Amino acid sequence: MTSEHNLDFATNAVHAGQKPDSEAGAIMTPIYQTATYVQESPGVHKGFEYGRTANPTRQALEANLAALEGGKHGFAFSSGMAAISTLMGLLKQGDHVIVTNNVYGGTYRYFQQVMTEFGLTFSFVDTSELSAVQSALQPNTRMCFVETPTNPMLRLTDLRALSNLCKSHDLLLAVDNTFMSPFYQRPLALGADIVVHSTTKYINGHSDVIGGVVVLNDDHRAERIAFLQNSVGAVPGPHDCWLILRATKTLHLRMPRHNENAVCIATHLQKHAEIEKVIYPGLPEHPHHELATRQQLDPYGKPGYGGMISFQVGSWQRAKTVLENVRLFALAESLGGVESLISHPASMTHASVPEADRRKLGLSEDLVRISVGVEHAQDLIDDLEQAFACL
Repeated sequence: MTSEHNLDFATNAVHAGQKPDSEAGAIMTPIYQTATYVQESPGVHKGFEYGRTANPTRQALEANLAALEGGKHGFAFSSGMAAISTLMGLLKQGDHVIVTNNVYGGTYRYFQQVMTEFGLTFSFVDTSELSAVQSALQPNTRMCFVETPTNPMLRLTDLRALSNLCKSHDLLLAVDNTFMSPFYQRPLALGADIVVHSTTKYINGHSDVIGGVVVLNDDHRAERIAFLQNSVGAVPGPHDCWLILRATKTLHLRMPRHNENAVCIATHLQKHAEIEKVIYPGLPEHPHHELATRQQLDPYGKPGYGGMISFQVGSWQRAKTVLENVRLFALAESLGGVESLISHPASMTHASVPEADRRKLGLSEDLVRISVGVEHAQDLIDDLEQAFACL
């Protein structure tokens, strides 16, 4: 892993964790579609005993993703939520967690409706304000779990500053890096202890696999995550791992196009008479634009603002009209695929968040979220324009 850390991001995307197959010399990592492994003698084997515990295809993916995040240990899971739920196994009954208030709806549901039943407590605060995190601290606080940018309001948290605060209070800092991917943001380098992803999104990028990953450097905590991964068993199948491993080879090619298209579309929408507000960190008017420019950097130091844009159109009926009349944008949940998607967070991805809480976050009924793909930007703008013409 040390040598991989010395290679360029693009080179690691193509090669990290992989080597030609020793049996036939295949350049691509094989799909080891097996549930168990033959042992030479009881307890004597080639490092593999049972498919839930370890699989060579999965190990290649885990090493690849760890290298891209600049981490030492990677653990793949069957979904992003499986990764987050396993991460909660680092805590115990009575512990308190500070969470970004505009966290993904599925994460909110899991924390509030599942983990509270096991004795954990959560405070949902605006982690973009360090004073809010400071005020939420309790004697039993053990972790700060943040998303940056948030979903779908695209508020940013200063990871370096928050890391310093967490370290001064002996807290774990876990960061959901799904929206940025390791190409545009590497939280471990900014002081985070743990990074999680829904690999379903930008890392895979082709809307055909559900997956998750946890990446970290600490050996002791990595042993615990490995134990939990094996004990809980929420692991991906080898074919899913192979698909994601294939997809990471083009991550460094896809992400700049997502970003380029989103900047173009956000700039266009900002001037549009039918739009009340555009939310995108790449716009100078965004309250966290300076932080985004400083924190969200590609491996070569160039700022990236991602492919997610939210905008308000004035009413639920107007939002519904846009959602129903796009042609290239697909009305669907998820994000980060090569194809552009459009969604209504209040009734789709964040429906599990109570209405009163949605209102506090600004997550209104007229809010539309788009995941900008890698198509031609003008075609996407034309598609939105013909939908706006129906208003």
